[in-house]
Amino acid sequence: MKFWRDGLGLTELFDQSFTGGWPELFGAKTDRLRSVFLGDPQTPDTGIVELVVFEGADGAPVPPHRPRRGFFLLSLQRDVDETLSVLGNLGFSDGVRRITVSAPGGKAVAMAVITAPDGVLVELIGPAQ
Repeated sequence: MKFWRDGLGLTELFDQSFTGGWPELFGAKTDRLRSVFLGDPQTPDTGIVELVVFEGADGAPVPPHRPRRGFFLLSLQRDVDETLSVLGNLGFSDGVRRITVSAPGGKAVAMAVITAPDGVLVELIGPAQ
């Protein structure tokens, strides 16, 4: 939550625990799942990030049925410098990669990728300037 909510500025929209067949569905070590939805209530059409924690299974190995090819990426439109500064102040600064790309009209777009604590690549895309 520190990374996703405090660092990236997403708002907690939902936080609920469920009992279910998570071992069968996800290869989890428990039937208790906590689901936290994060998003931007001002722009709900931009999507929702769901964080899932299998309760009581701390330290359990990652389920074996995760994607093996390609990469998992979440792209967010954010002020790159400001967001990286906030994340850095929260202790998230390792492995940041930055580039600037050309945009139509001779403008430039700052971009960065940082790896979230859960291993997801997060791409930050700044405004064209």
